[in-house]
Parts: sequence; C-alpha cells; structure tokens
Amino acid sequence: MQAGAAQTHLVLIPSYNTGAKLFETVAAVRRYWGAAWVVVDGSTDGTGEALAALWRDDPGVRVIRRGGNGGKGAAVLDGLRAAALEGFTHALVMDADGQHPAPAIPDFMALSQRNPRAMILGQPVFDASAPRLRVLWRRVSNVLARLETRQPIGDSLFGFRVYPVAALAAVMESTRRMRRFDFDTEAIVRLSWRGVEVVKQPVPVRYFRADDGGVSHFRYGRDNIVLAAMHLRLLAGCLRLTVGGLRPFRH
Repeated sequence: MQAGAAQTHLVLIPSYNTGAKLFETVAAVRRYWGAAWVVVDGSTDGTGEALAALWRDDPGVRVIRRGGNGGKGAAVLDGLRAAALEGFTHALVMDADGQHPAPAIPDFMALSQRNPRAMILGQPVFDASAPRLRVLWRRVSNVLARLETRQPIGDSLFGFRVYPVAALAAVMESTRRMRRFDFDTEAIVRLSWRGVEVVKQPVPVRYFRADDGGVSHFRYGRDNIVLAAMHLRLLAGCLRLTVGGLRPFRH
C-alpha cells in the first residue's frame, strides 16, 4: 500500500441489496487497501446492519446508510461528500457484487498518485462469463461517448475507476442527473468537458451467475432506455456548448 495514497485515497463501494457478495468484496478490498467505505443505498436485505456489525472494530471500514434507494450515482455522491469532509482527495469507485478485482486497487491508486488531476478509467478485459448482449450495447455507448468527448476514453460503462473527489462532486452538484444507471457514462463525459484528463488501465472483469451468488439489478429494456436518453441529452449539450463557443473539449 502506498503510504501517501493511504491518507488521500479511499475505496468507495455503493451497494443495493448485494447480499453475501458485499461482505466478500469488502474483505477483499481490506486485503489491499486501508480505507473501504460502503454506501448502502436503501438496501432491504439487512446487509447494511450486518456489515456495520461485522466490521465495527475496523477503523478502515465505514458504512454510510441511505434512507431510501436513490441509485448508484446518489450513493456515490453521498460518499464523496463524506470523503471530502475527511480530507480524502481521490476515490476509487467499484461495484459491490464481486465483478471488479480488488488486487488491481494498488496499481490504480499508484496511477492516480502519478496523475492526480486525471481520472483513472478501468478498461474491462472480458472473459466467457460476460453476457454478449451487454457487451454489444456497451460498445454502442462507447462510440457515442467518444463522439461526446472527442477523445478515446475506452469503455464508458465500466465502474472501476479513480476520480478526483472535488472535480466529480462539483460536476454532480451542478445537475440533478447522474443519480442512477446514467452515472458512469455521464461522469466521464462531463469531467472530460471540464478538462479532467483520462488515464486508461486494463483490468479483468467477471460476471457471476445467480447460482454463484451473482446479483444484478440491470434491466435491459429500462436501463438501455435510460442510456439512450442520456446520450441524446449529452449530444445536445455538446452541440450547445460547441456552437456557443464555450469549447468543452480542452484536450
């Protein structure tokens, strides 16, 4: 663990009804990093209470419980606000369902230390467990995100990333969007518009089946409609900024 980053960088895990995978994820994170904060987004499966009890003697684990389910982005924003108050400057956001590899955390934090003004974007290396339809749709989203940012950001939906806390919080506080499934893509597009640099890092990803304890709240119809509406909004915003002479692209 990097000594300097241990004081400035934390791992932020939004969670909603993730079940036993949440406990496995937190345990894995603690093997590789000192600060693991979980934002329980109105879960009804008892994981918030159980996690707080299980890790109550570990100062590195903090559980923030939201009264209702607001979505991934809403949970991340609550975590960013709390992290800023504690002096953290960067947050590695990762999923609670075990898809993201905890052993990659130190490398991502080291990259962030070397590039403190940048967002470190994980680039997923899929194995045979990845659903083909989801891989296809994310390719479409990636093409649109590249048009919106005019730079090769790679994967626009993969949620294993290190963000500068102040920059991301400022973007999120400026809009009522980015609170649900639209968070991951809209975050990098809007940060890119503000001149935040991109550093990409490959990382393996694993999709767990239900009989392996996998939990997914993704709904193909509902969430792809949300993504489509988001991209239309971002493309329109990009056009307005460009025509207005504000030049969101500063790379």
